[in-house]
Amino acid sequence: MTRSTCTHLGQLQPVSPGTPNGCAECLATGGRWVHLRMCLLCGHVGCCDQSPGQHATKHFHETSHAVMRSFERGEDWGWCYVDELFIEPAPRPH
Repeated sequence: MTRSTCTHLGQLQPVSPGTPNGCAECLATGGRWVHLRMCLLCGHVGCCDQSPGQHATKHFHETSHAVMRSFERGEDWGWCYVDELFIEPAPRPH
């Protein structure tokens, strides 16, 4: 079911990017990414679904952390995996 508002925004914590220079898993394995996404519950930085590893979505499936935001310069949107909706503008990490 798609909602009109994200029901998980109240769960967000002040976070800093865990790996400010790239996808955590790709950096560890020598992989490559297309775009980066940051979890707004823990700061994990993973690659997008167009990347071979799809680590941002894998992080959601492993942790149930529902809300992420783009970690690309100039982009100000997020996504809630559970409510299946875009969040614009997305909350900024602290």
